[in-house]
Amino acid sequence: MKNPEEKSPEIKKIRDDLFDFAVDREDIKWLMDRLPEEARIKRSTVEYELQILKIISVGWSISYYLGNNPLKNPILELFWMAIYQFSRHLSTTTHLMIGQDIDYFQILKDRLDMYVNALAQNPDAPEPAAAIGPEFARTCGNIDDIFTLMTGSKMFISATGIVRKYLETIKLR
Repeated sequence: MKNPEEKSPEIKKIRDDLFDFAVDREDIKWLMDRLPEEARIKRSTVEYELQILKIISVGWSISYYLGNNPLKNPILELFWMAIYQFSRHLSTTTHLMIGQDIDYFQILKDRLDMYVNALAQNPDAPEPAAAIGPEFARTCGNIDDIFTLMTGSKMFISATGIVRKYLETIKLR
């Protein structure tokens, strides 16, 4: 295997593909269209939190599925730098639109810590989504809403599955 410096164009392509997937909203729209009307939750909160969960799920998947691969850290670093730039732009735009300072990257870091903590507190969960779903519903404002719990679980399962298949396809895993 080439060293990371020699694979720089390949790593940048991987970063671009994973970044583009992480911020794409099509699956979020799809999940929102299927969130039942009887869900006892604020829909705008669910949509906002789904984007956060998707970004976090992609970053988590890179780390998890690449394990000890020597390209893991270079890919992670480039991915999170792209997310940081995206977050800065989003924070600046939000400030210009509503006059309020929001540090979107800090929100992402806080949510990542929250989800990692949920996974750590549920080591016997049959799969990570079993810990992520309830935490997602709690973050959205109603831990007892099964529809929201399932929506968060679906996002996590879908995003991590797509990243896993992508990494297998490009033969890094």
